[in-house]
Amino acid sequence: MSAPRIGGVTPARRVAYETLRAVHDSDAYANLLLPRAIERAGLSTADAALATELTYGTLRRQGTYDAIVASAADRPADGIDPPVLDALRLGVHQLLSTRVASHAAVNESVQLARDAGGRGAAGFVNAVLRRVSRDTPGAWLARVEEAARSDDERIGLVSSHPVWIVRAFRRALAAEGRADELDALLAADNASPRVTMAALPGLAEPPIDAARRAYSPLAFTLDGGDPEQIVTASEGRVRVQDEGSQLAALALSRAVPVQAGERWLDLCAGPGGKTAILAAEALATGATLDANEIVPARAGLVRRSVAGVPLEVEVSEEDGRSRAAGAAGSYDRVLVDAPCTGLGALRRRPEARWRKTPADVPELSELQRELLTAAVDALRPGGIVAYVTCSPHLAETAAVVADVRRAFGDDLEEIDARAVIRGVAQHPIELPDPIEPSGRAQLWPHRHGTDAMSITLLRRTA
Repeated sequence: MSAPRIGGVTPARRVAYETLRAVHDSDAYANLLLPRAIERAGLSTADAALATELTYGTLRRQGTYDAIVASAADRPADGIDPPVLDALRLGVHQLLSTRVASHAAVNESVQLARDAGGRGAAGFVNAVLRRVSRDTPGAWLARVEEAARSDDERIGLVSSHPVWIVRAFRRALAAEGRADELDALLAADNASPRVTMAALPGLAEPPIDAARRAYSPLAFTLDGGDPEQIVTASEGRVRVQDEGSQLAALALSRAVPVQAGERWLDLCAGPGGKTAILAAEALATGATLDANEIVPARAGLVRRSVAGVPLEVEVSEEDGRSRAAGAAGSYDRVLVDAPCTGLGALRRRPEARWRKTPADVPELSELQRELLTAAVDALRPGGIVAYVTCSPHLAETAAVVADVRRAFGDDLEEIDARAVIRGVAQHPIELPDPIEPSGRAQLWPHRHGTDAMSITLLRRTA
C-alpha cells in the first residue's frame, strides 16, 4: 500500500523532488542521497521504485526537458527560479516519459511549486504543464529539433547530453572506426542500468538463482530482492560493482602470472571496489597489497571495502603523487584508477553530465599524467601499471598514455590490454583494435553493458 500524501503530494514524488533540489542546490549525488531519503521516508517497494524512476529519469533527460520547458513557457529555463524549474522538470518527465496519469503529474507538480514559491509559482507551473500535456512526446521532440542551431546541438538536445560530451564521444568512437554507434551510446546513457554484483574470488560465490554476466568471472545479477541484504549477509564478500570495474581490476591481477611475494599498490583507491578484488586476488596468489586514498572519508570506505578479505591492507591518506614518489622501485603492480570526468558512468550518475565542462578536462588530464608518471616510477623493473579511467574521453585516455610513454621511452612498453581482458572474460568480448596502434581496451555501455571504462597496461622494462 502506498504511503499517504503529505501536503497533497505523495511521498514518492516528495522524495524525488527533494533529491532533485539537493542535487541542483547542494551538488549532492543522487546515488548517495536517494537511498537514504527512501529509507527515511519509509517508502514501500513500489513507491521506492517510483521515486527512483522519477529522480533518475528526470536527471537523465534534464537537457531535453529544459528545452521543452523553455518552449512551453516562452522563456529560457535558466531564467526560471530553480525550485520551480525542478517541479517543472519532474512534471514534464511524468507527462512525456512515464505512464503516470496526467492529472496526477500536473496537480502534484503544481503543489510542489506552491510549497516552494507560493501561488504565483503554482499558477505558472500549472499553465506550462497543461500546455505540455496537450501535445505528444514526438511533437515536443520535433519542436526541440527544429530549434537547434546545428546538428550537434540537435543531437545533444534530443539525447539530453551537452554538445561537448556528444563530440567527445564521437571522437572516442571514431578512434575505433565506430562513429556510427554514437546514437546507440547516447541511448544507453539514458537507460536505467541493471544492478551488477561481484563475488570476491576465492571468498564468495554468486547465489544459486543468480544470473551470471557474460564477461567478468565474478559478475552476476539478481532477478529480485535487495542487493544490500546480500552484501550485508556476506560480510562484504559479495558487493555491488559494475562489470567494467571488475574487469579493470582483474586485468592488472591477471595480466601475467603472479609470483609469490609480489607487492601491489592501489594508488587512488576510493571508494574501494577494485581494491577489494585486488585484495582477494593478492590473498589467493601470495601477494601483498597497499592502498592509498587522499580523501579521508573515501579512505574510510576503502577500509570497509577490504574488511571482508582476510588480508592486511594498509590504507594511507596521501596525495597519490607523493605516495608513489616515496616508494620508487618498490612495487610489482600498481593500479591508477585516476580521478576523471566520469563521462563513462553517466547512466548511473546522470547529474555529472550537467556539472562537468570542457574546462575540467585539461586540469584532470594533467593530474592523470602526473599520477601515471609517479606510478611508473614506483614500479620495479618488469612491474606493471594499470591506468584506468571511467571516461572514454581521448584527452584522459590515449593522450595521457602517449605522453607518459614518450617521457619514459624504451623503459616503458605497452601490454595488449584487449588480449588480457579476452583471456579473463568468460565469453567472447568484442574489443576492436583502434585506428592508431595501441593496446588500450575501451568498454562501452551500448556494446558491453558496462560503464565506458578505459584500461591500459604498461610494463616497466628498466
